[in-house]
Parts: sequence; structure tokens; C-alpha cells
Amino acid sequence: MELKIGSVVRAKAGRDKDGFFVVTAVEKEYCLIADGKSRKLSTPKRKNTKHISLTNSMIDIKDITDKKLRTLLKSFSVEE
Repeated sequence: MELKIGSVVRAKAGRDKDGFFVVTAVEKEYCLIADGKSRKLSTPKRKNTKHISLTNSMIDIKDITDKKLRTLLKSFSVEE
């Protein structure tokens, strides 16, 4: 599966390890991720694509708020 805007990913490294995030932008070997809590949609974190793993889920991030994003991502952490 390819990394796209709206992809749900899991951090493999760093202080946010094992957290679920949504991709807000994709650059060459980096992407911008947000979770709506520590990393808001307005100020996403720049993360190396080597340090994230893809899930099989997508979220439509058009017209979404931080609160809605937190709620959607919370369901992923419960599944584990």
C-alpha cells in the first residue's frame, strides 16, 4: 500500500512510538502526521517514512477537526 494523504499510520520510533496518526502531507522521504492531541492538524509533525508503518485504513481529512480526528484514531488504539 502506498503512503497517501489520509492514510492512518503507526509510529515505530521516537517519543510518539506506537501512536496512531493520520498523514496530512507527503514529501519525498518525509511525511507530515497529526493526531489531533499532541500534534494538531494546524501544526503537524514531520516524520521520516522509515519510522512509520502503514495500516490498511484511510480517513477523509477534508473538513475534519482535531476533536473528530482524536475520536477516529482512538478506535485504532482500542483494537490492539
